[in-house]
Amino acid sequence: MRKTLLTLVAICAPLGVANAQMNGGFEGPNANQPAPIPVQEALSQRDDAKVTLQGQIVNSLGDEKYTFKDASGEAVVEIDNEDWNGVKVTPENTVEITGEVDKEFYEKPKIDVNTIKVK
Repeated sequence: MRKTLLTLVAICAPLGVANAQMNGGFEGPNANQPAPIPVQEALSQRDDAKVTLQGQIVNSLGDEKYTFKDASGEAVVEIDNEDWNGVKVTPENTVEITGEVDKEFYEKPKIDVNTIKVK
């Protein structure tokens, strides 16, 4: 019995380590990610410009749209349900969002969010 248990541990232990390594990764500055800019500056960027913002999501507008606010103002952000990746946010949380400016005719510009993380 003891030999079987030791064999099982010897087989499973490396699998657990490999699984833990697969779930980990680098969490730090990304050379391809722009530094956070104010909402008002982001809204003046060209269509499809990559932007990073830091502030609060203050309310839901429905249909995957939210009001995002920082010291410079507010913007509508669109966060697809799958882009939340399990992150839970309240209006008190400061978040960093990365996405693209979305400008369509006859509509105010909004930010189409790709990633969100709580700061």
